[in-house]
Amino acid sequence: MSELSLSYGSGDVEVDKRETLFKGYFQMDALTLRHRRFDGDWTEGIRREIFERGDAVAVLPWHVESDTVILIEQFRPGAIRADDSPWMLEAVAGVVEPGESDSEVAHREALEEAGCTMDALLHVVSYYPSPGACSEQIRLFVGRVVSAAVGEVKGVDTEHEDILVHSVSRSDAIALLDAGKINNGLTIIALHWLARHGDRLRAEWLDR
Repeated sequence: MSELSLSYGSGDVEVDKRETLFKGYFQMDALTLRHRRFDGDWTEGIRREIFERGDAVAVLPWHVESDTVILIEQFRPGAIRADDSPWMLEAVAGVVEPGESDSEVAHREALEEAGCTMDALLHVVSYYPSPGACSEQIRLFVGRVVSAAVGEVKGVDTEHEDILVHSVSRSDAIALLDAGKINNGLTIIALHWLARHGDRLRAEWLDR
C-alpha cells in the first residue's frame, strides 16, 4: 500500500494574534493567522473563531465473555432539532482535566457514567470531530469490562447528568449502527472499529 503524506506541517502556519471573545462553560477564541498555500506562497492574515472546549477521552466498554457492549443513554442539548430526539445512545466520554492521563479519564468516566470497571484499555484512534471550528481532540479507546451498572441510572449530580446504562450484544449494536440509530460521531467510529477488528481483539483478550 502506497503511503500518502501531507504537504505541510506545523511549521507552515503562523498565529499572529489570539484573543478570548467569550469564556463561560466553554470558551471562544479569535485567531489571526497565516498559512502556506499549495502554490508555495503564504495567505494574507485570516481571522478565524475557534471553539475551545479542551480535549476528551472516549471509551467503548466491551464485555468480551458475553460479547456485549455498554452504551449509555443521555440528553444532549445540541441535538434539539424539530422532531429528532435529543437523547442519544453513546459510548462513555469526558473532558480531560489538568494533570489527568487518558487512562485515568477513561476509568473515571466509565465509573461515573456507567458504574463500569475495566481491566484493559486499547487505544483505537485520536481524531478531531470538527477541526474547521473546534480545537477539541478526542482519544478513543475500547475497554475490557469487569462489571457495569446495567439498567441503573448513573452520572454526577453536580454536572446534572442523568444517564441510563444499557448492555447490548455486539451484533445488535452494529445493527443499530447500520440502521442509523447511532447518530453521534465517537460512537459511530467506535462501533465501526469494533465491527472490523472485534473478532481479533476478542480472541486476544479471551486468551489473557
